[in-house]
Amino acid sequence: MSKIAITTGDPNGIGAEITIKALNRLKLDTDKILLISNKKILDFYGRLDKDYEIIEVPFEGTVQPGCITKTSGDFSYRVLKKACEIKPFAIVTAPTAKNAMHMAGHLYNGQTEVLEHFLAHDRQHAEMLFAAKDFRVLLLTRHCALRDVNLTQDMIIKKISDLNLFFKDTLKIKNPKFALCGLNPHAGENGILGDEEINIMQPAVEKLCHMGISITNPLPSDTLFVKAGYAYNHNQKVPYDCYIAAYHDQGLIPIKTIAGDKTVNMTIGLDIIRTSPGHGTAFDIAGKNIADEGGMISAIEAVIS
Repeated sequence: MSKIAITTGDPNGIGAEITIKALNRLKLDTDKILLISNKKILDFYGRLDKDYEIIEVPFEGTVQPGCITKTSGDFSYRVLKKACEIKPFAIVTAPTAKNAMHMAGHLYNGQTEVLEHFLAHDRQHAEMLFAAKDFRVLLLTRHCALRDVNLTQDMIIKKISDLNLFFKDTLKIKNPKFALCGLNPHAGENGILGDEEINIMQPAVEKLCHMGISITNPLPSDTLFVKAGYAYNHNQKVPYDCYIAAYHDQGLIPIKTIAGDKTVNMTIGLDIIRTSPGHGTAFDIAGKNIADEGGMISAIEAVIS
């Protein structure tokens, strides 16, 4: 299917509102967009200016802005499952609530894991790449507790070599330059503050360089992003094509601080690219018609351009 499928996320969050606002501002051709939602939810949050095709997913409950419910969690899961089943050109997802999906018995750590479950084949793995213009951050580990972060040489080599192919094949960047964040403070300070950089990350870097991939040694993450932030805020080219973070917050705090709602969450590594706003369901402002659609616009534009 050549259309971009857009899911409206948790019915009790801001997903439907920002989807409607984004589409009304973008004024896209109706033959490009397919909404996967429910008319009751869409009508509650606004009105679309154009007659986009809508795949209706049953929603038996009532819209309760700001509430975390089993019904909303089940709906969130089923719209995403439907998007995977129809196999569109790309998928754009509005935010969902993990706790609501868990209440409904869908025990995934996020939408990325749902996408991987339904779309991965032949040992594919979904990866989380966050992007704001040419500032990009890949996470080596995704949604897991900090105590469960476990890096191995093989994992680092596989994820970064796959990332290199994505840059070459999809983004058409011939020789991407990658920067690797150290796991420990000060990148381990030569083993004083941890030895993962010496025993795991550095050997992986040496093998990647031998494969012709341009990547730095493990660097202290607290200073690595300073130049990236300056370049982004002054409309200059960011020093590296992608920054590789060892764990979730190490990568997301800097890019969200620097780029704000321009940050787009991209799922790569599968046959279909998925994008999503970098923010969550914002239950505290749901139903008040004050949600900013900027993140949703960025997510849609990322797969249109």
